Amino acid sequence: MAQALNSATMAQPDPYTKESPDQDLDQDLVGVDPDQLLRECEVALQRRPARPRRDLVCPRLVAPCSHKHNPSIRVMQWNILAQALGEGKDGFIRCPLEALSWHERKYQILEEILTYRPDILCLQEVDHYYDTFRPIMASLGYHGSFLPKPWSPCLDVEHNNGPDGCALFYRRSRFSLHSTAHLRLSAMMLPTNQVAIAQTLHCQVTGRWLCVAVTHLKARSGWERLRSAQGADLLQSLQSITSHCGGQKQAELGAIPLVVCGDFNAEPSEDVYRRFSSSPLGLSSAYKLLSCDGKTEPAYTTWKIRPSGESCSTLDYIWYSHDALSVETLLDIPTEEQIGPDRLPSYHYPSDHLSLLCDVSFREEPHRLL
Repeated sequence: MAQALNSATMAQPDPYTKESPDQDLDQDLVGVDPDQLLRECEVALQRRPARPRRDLVCPRLVAPCSHKHNPSIRVMQWNILAQALGEGKDGFIRCPLEALSWHERKYQILEEILTYRPDILCLQEVDHYYDTFRPIMASLGYHGSFLPKPWSPCLDVEHNNGPDGCALFYRRSRFSLHSTAHLRLSAMMLPTNQVAIAQTLHCQVTGRWLCVAVTHLKARSGWERLRSAQGADLLQSLQSITSHCGGQKQAELGAIPLVVCGDFNAEPSEDVYRRFSSSPLGLSSAYKLLSCDGKTEPAYTTWKIRPSGESCSTLDYIWYSHDALSVETLLDIPTEEQIGPDRLPSYHYPSDHLSLLCDVSFREEPHRLL
């Protein structure tokens, strides 16, 4: 595994080809013990302080649906911070450059993933997919798909590792792949620099279908209308995907359940958030369930200090089909004290965004209740 963590950059195929080359590689790699790899991460990070302790909590307002024949599905969403941007463009003035060293930061990212071992992993700002995440996740039993931004800002940084983009991984022992859609998001009918991946999966335990999407919308204030248009384009694509997959039997039951993960770069007050929460697809934001009333997002999912000032914002979301899926548990949000006065990233946390994680399960299908 140390060899994979230090390997040279692999050839990067055309991301817009219909056939993904990832699956063959995934099946060829030798399996790695996740416990052993987690211990390797802990040894590599001995000089660093521990990550903030976070607990899995059960939403107060939700009755569990999982059972032996319907085990929950663990979903992780995380903007992991592109290495080139962290070291070269983002200007985290309270974070020592040494804390951003890829040599150790990659172990911190893997440690977080291995601690929670999601069935589905959605990442943004991935600029070490081919030399790090694809081979390691494949050896852990995942299938991966990657879609870079057409004009990644990482390419402007000297000694970059290629463009950043979105990555989606699913556990092969739990799901089989039906189809993959690589989407370049449009706004007002014009292509933009933001992308999404949508995969239709068949759950091998329950026999149910699930569509999972990952995206990263346009950043910065002043681009609210563009983000809204990108969100509308993504919702339209997902409407088409979920209504036409799964065969005749699924068509009789309606659209397949949907999970959408992403860094939307939008607070809940923005129009793109309202588009998702009022969509005909019937989506709810999982992390609202952490609140007492089940209607309020966390106070922040990212907290950073740049030359322009301190920014504490809620930008990251896990959306799910509330009529078809139930949220069983959520990973709580670290306190201000746990994050620390220098905010994120830091020696004890590798990204300026917090990972989000929830366990979801399928609700009983109406025809099975008759």
